[in-house]
Amino acid sequence: MAKFDAFKSKMESAGMGDAAIRAFQRNYEALLRDETGLIPEDSIAPAAEIASFESLPQSEPKPELLSQAVVIKLNGGLGTSMGLTGPKTLLPIRENTNFLDLIVRQIVDLRKTTGAGVRLLLMNSFSTSEDTLGHLAAYQADGFAEASEVELMQNQIPKIDAATLEPASWPADPDLEWCPPGHGDLFPALVGSGWLDRLLADGVRYAFVSNSDNLGAVLDPAILQYFAESGAPFLMEVTRRTAADRKGGHLAVRKSDGRLLLREVAQCPDEDLESFQDIDRHRFFNTNSLWLRLDLLKEQLAADSGVLPLPMIRNKKTVDPRDKKSPAVLQLEIAMGAAIECFDGSTAIDVPRSRFAPVKTTGDLLALRSDAYEIQENGQVRLHPERQGLPPVIALSDEYKLVDQLTALGVPSLLKCKSLTVEGPVHFEDGVVLEGEVVVKNSSSQPVRITPGTYKDQTLSF
Repeated sequence: MAKFDAFKSKMESAGMGDAAIRAFQRNYEALLRDETGLIPEDSIAPAAEIASFESLPQSEPKPELLSQAVVIKLNGGLGTSMGLTGPKTLLPIRENTNFLDLIVRQIVDLRKTTGAGVRLLLMNSFSTSEDTLGHLAAYQADGFAEASEVELMQNQIPKIDAATLEPASWPADPDLEWCPPGHGDLFPALVGSGWLDRLLADGVRYAFVSNSDNLGAVLDPAILQYFAESGAPFLMEVTRRTAADRKGGHLAVRKSDGRLLLREVAQCPDEDLESFQDIDRHRFFNTNSLWLRLDLLKEQLAADSGVLPLPMIRNKKTVDPRDKKSPAVLQLEIAMGAAIECFDGSTAIDVPRSRFAPVKTTGDLLALRSDAYEIQENGQVRLHPERQGLPPVIALSDEYKLVDQLTALGVPSLLKCKSLTVEGPVHFEDGVVLEGEVVVKNSSSQPVRITPGTYKDQTLSF
């Protein structure tokens, strides 16, 4: 296709491989056909019969099975929404321990306690690779320091000029002409990097994939055994939607062929939005923790001419996201979880909320830094048992949007706190205990110090 030649040349010049180029071409051709990717409500049915994590038999981990597993963490994000300029996984949680430290600790513990050589791969981006590998140098003795052993590089794709549908040009900062292709890039990245063939040659058949900022997502031997015995090519971890998840992608069944699929809000027609947000109808959302049979993935890729037919998601942006007057562009993304519809026999499992603890906001980070969570010696992070699986709901005003600003707030005890709302400049001194539903409002510009003591079910106004 002549119109795609300019994109192909640009990607080849940037070192992108054939798998990445063909995946982008498939989405670009869908754009030219004006495919919307929309999934109407009348074409799907709610997902109903799903296996439950609670029903899985708990037995001793099987080293021979664990030795066939790789943990893949999506580590391409910078956490710019929280004011970070480096990898999100290097963000300190507590006591000079960051996300990456805990991920490594989890793998090391699995290896030591089971004797199995569980592998770790970090899917880095061009923005996170250098800093991530620099931090991993401290773990050379554990075998995590060499890029050739731990790094799976994410691809990058050109932004598309919305007016001409040609490659976007921005000479002021050529880096802004590129964008990440979404975590669905996992599949072409595995192929193009050679990692898929390398893992299979090493006897690795099962991959557990999750977001690096989701510290609840650990390789669970019981799920691994269930997945292996099921013979399924693809397993998605889902959990029950709450009111806070109304805009998150949900699981459904396509009526035409009975296959499971993932529908994101960007794929929902406006007239079906009410049904999309009905958490009693569509009860399960994607945690973005997936299990893959790598040998069956290779077979499916061969059947699909090397490119999984993932639904394209069209995002409208400006070439410089900080300059709303810069030229309009289109960014084509694919979602990793959408691959559930590409495999015959894909399935899902309903997991407890404890396996879904992502840190997307400074409010999430405050909760994680508090005593509402426990960090165990094996690197696993869990809500304190007293919380019975329910995290505190935290709403912080714009004064605390960035990580640096959060430091000034302090870390109160949230063990028994149901919800916390903070508006205005506030500092919690050491020894502050919040219980039940607490609101702190400061209408002045001067910080208010909350002195040590227990505050339960009350509103503090200043």
